[in-house]
Amino acid sequence: MTDWPILSTVTFLPAIGALLVLTIRGNDAAARKNVFHISLWTTVVTMILSFIVWGMFDETNPGFQMVEETAWLGGAINYRMGVDGISVLFVVLTAALMPLCIIASKFSIEKRFKEYMIAFLVLETLMIGVFCALDLVLFYVFFEGGLVPMFLIIGVWGGGRRVYASFKFFLYTLLGSVLMLIAILAMYWYAGTTDIEYILSDVSFPAGMQTWLWLAFFASFAVKMPMWPVHTWLPDAHVEAPTAGSVILAGVLLKMGGYGFLRFSLPMFPLASADFMPFVFVLSVIAIIYTSLVALAQEDIKKLIAYSSVAHMGFVTLGIFTMTTQGVQGGIFQMLSHGIVSGALFLCVGVVYDRMHTREISAYGGLVNRMPLYAFAFLVFTMANVGLPGTSGFVGEFLPLVGAFQVNTWVALFATTGIILSAAYALWLYRRVIFGPLVKDALRGILDLSRREQLILAPLVILTIFFGVYPQPILDVTAASVDHLLIDVQAAIDADAALTTAQTP
Repeated sequence: MTDWPILSTVTFLPAIGALLVLTIRGNDAAARKNVFHISLWTTVVTMILSFIVWGMFDETNPGFQMVEETAWLGGAINYRMGVDGISVLFVVLTAALMPLCIIASKFSIEKRFKEYMIAFLVLETLMIGVFCALDLVLFYVFFEGGLVPMFLIIGVWGGGRRVYASFKFFLYTLLGSVLMLIAILAMYWYAGTTDIEYILSDVSFPAGMQTWLWLAFFASFAVKMPMWPVHTWLPDAHVEAPTAGSVILAGVLLKMGGYGFLRFSLPMFPLASADFMPFVFVLSVIAIIYTSLVALAQEDIKKLIAYSSVAHMGFVTLGIFTMTTQGVQGGIFQMLSHGIVSGALFLCVGVVYDRMHTREISAYGGLVNRMPLYAFAFLVFTMANVGLPGTSGFVGEFLPLVGAFQVNTWVALFATTGIILSAAYALWLYRRVIFGPLVKDALRGILDLSRREQLILAPLVILTIFFGVYPQPILDVTAASVDHLLIDVQAAIDADAALTTAQTP
């Protein structure tokens, strides 16, 4: 097992599946069936391999594990892959969501089905690569490469304003990442390498340089999260994207920004991170409160959930930049929890959209009378979105608030209002859609969850409750790496403070 390049296998197996799909000719029912089965089994095997990665992972080791290295681009840049406690669970999350997306797309995608599946499989390779890459250039290739298949997924298979939404998504995220590319070049000129592990352990950038590098990386990660005020691309992208596209967008792509803060901003630029901590706190609190209020005003189910995603990502950035154990672990947990819960909520929207072909809240009401299973599943995910104790959402919001309280009680106080507001918009949505009399004629013949839909939603219900009651499996994996990260950050800050004191006359 030690000689098996398992991370490369997990990363590139979906791309191999995409090549197999590409060889299938025809557009008839038989070809469509073959495309579906190849795509499904490719993602299922990838998911199983990701579980093997999790099983092989040593929770007590804070460093990178299962490292693979090959000379690339003449030896100047190396192909290096590896995972630590911060990244390994994101590989699992990505691989676990993909089979559900493939199953959910079986009947909802009618045109260019083969191309759609190819786009998803290529996207999976690029997303997993982001979390495994241990070279700055390799990370950038995976990070930016994911824009192309998602651009196509929104632009080709999206709704009526899909072209506008796809270009807005592409331009926002690409422009932010241009600055990150410049910063990567500057880091290479200073350190003489793009090896992430070497830079983390042996390179200390000057304080002034850290400021500019931090801002350049922040421009990319803030858009990706997305943070207020560069969040406006997200609601449009969610509304126009097909159901599975929204699931991956919320479940995985948004997490790349938070992962970037943990992998680059904090450990590589600790002095700048400490200086910009109040700035991030302000943006996070505004995101939590403002986008929650905007969500209250929405009449489109998808747009409401999209704005709630921005609010929940505010808890992530808040927790990460507290630089406390509870805050950082809470930020990671919230990203994983949100990946499950928000993905499930968008799948729930897809269930009723496939039947009624509308996302307007006013078009529904009284669904509990016809869809009791759907009402139960939607309730679990709604409660997790609110942060009800016993669901994963509670742990993901409570820990960042604990970390914030240790640093600044006012920040924690204002951020806590987001929980109240989330209860307001989430319960308002649930009451409008699920409860009340069934008075609309169009809803009288609506059917409850099919077996396929039960198969998709049941694992997410179980995980939402399981990790809410017993979060330890996630916290145990992240603990050693988070402690190591924070020790290094604090050591860098203390060393700079001691140097400043010694230089003061």
